[in-house]
Amino acid sequence: MPVIAAVPAIAPAFVRRGSLSLRRLPDLVFLTLVIGGVIRLADQNSGLCWELVPVITLLAVGYVAGLALWDRLGRWGRPVWLAALLGMWAYVSWAMPAPLAMSYTWLALPLAILALRMFAARTAVAVVGVITVLLVILIAHTARTPHLEMVVPPAAALWATVVLYRTQQCLLAELNRTRAELARGQREAGRLAERARIARDLHDTLAQELAGSRMLLQSADRAWDRRPDLARTQVRAVVDALGANLDETRTIIRDLTPPALERDDLATALHTLCTRPRTTATAPRIAFCTRGGTGTVPADRATALLRAAQGLLANAQEHAHARHVWVTLDHQDGETVTVEVRDDGVGFDTAAAVARPGGRGLGLAAVRERLGALGGSLTVESALGRGTLARATLPLSTFALAGTR
Repeated sequence: MPVIAAVPAIAPAFVRRGSLSLRRLPDLVFLTLVIGGVIRLADQNSGLCWELVPVITLLAVGYVAGLALWDRLGRWGRPVWLAALLGMWAYVSWAMPAPLAMSYTWLALPLAILALRMFAARTAVAVVGVITVLLVILIAHTARTPHLEMVVPPAAALWATVVLYRTQQCLLAELNRTRAELARGQREAGRLAERARIARDLHDTLAQELAGSRMLLQSADRAWDRRPDLARTQVRAVVDALGANLDETRTIIRDLTPPALERDDLATALHTLCTRPRTTATAPRIAFCTRGGTGTVPADRATALLRAAQGLLANAQEHAHARHVWVTLDHQDGETVTVEVRDDGVGFDTAAAVARPGGRGLGLAAVRERLGALGGSLTVESALGRGTLARATLPLSTFALAGTR
């Protein structure tokens, strides 16, 4: 006897969401056999036949009504309903003339499927076993002198149908679980991506600007008594920077583009970024130029490139200790847009930086991840004492594959 795994909570959902499909095939088989039997009985026009027609009609109506009232029958009402169906089926098959009785014995198949819908694994196996015994008894009664080849095929077909149906339900349940798990995974990936985006935005804007403001305030504190005019100038610079930071914070909260891109295009926003007054004497001088015209850059790509430029400029000031930085916006090939940031700072060993991931802050990894999400790339050329050249490139086409490097 086959062992059938339980699939909890499948049966009620199956009945509620069932449609005219393979899942409803057992119901169609049941009604087809019952209606066909009534028609054949009516053709014979015998007294016994007309005695059985009301019972057969009650069997069909009871079957359909039980399916319609599945939830209302409840946990205890459904077994009573199935027992009544089995009793009527056994009575009709026993009393029906032999030429017609064999077709009614096949009602065992949809009734067994009904048991699988209704009960858990062990109980369902037991009920199907009872149906199998009734099937064998009815076949033996109809055949008068039964042979093994008359009993085995219907019983084997019954159990094969049961196994196939249960396998189908298990696969359906596994598919639903997989879909649910995939949906959870997608939601989690979206949440993590959003967290990473916010972290990059905070690092490329607020963290760098606040670090610069802190340095200015420390310098102003040291110069407060000796050079109050310089201290006041530095404090005013911090006030102006904090106003810009407040705009950036509001933009991040609203998940909008940077304030500079709300007013201007990418070239103008980069020019504004590069020509901001220096806040300290040690800040590098920044020069900006364009190649290949200005062109039109989609908003998401313009935002990514502006954020990348902010992060690269912050690196040049905080880590490279550069005296000069050159920023170039390149539209020459018409298919990609590139922002180059070159400095004359101390440089670094790129191989060592790759071997030692997760260094100070998010840095180059954050820029690379931001660009990669839009199908772009970041290339960095540097050597100790030779400065650094960083090139952020994005495709202009919106059909580029996200996540490529």
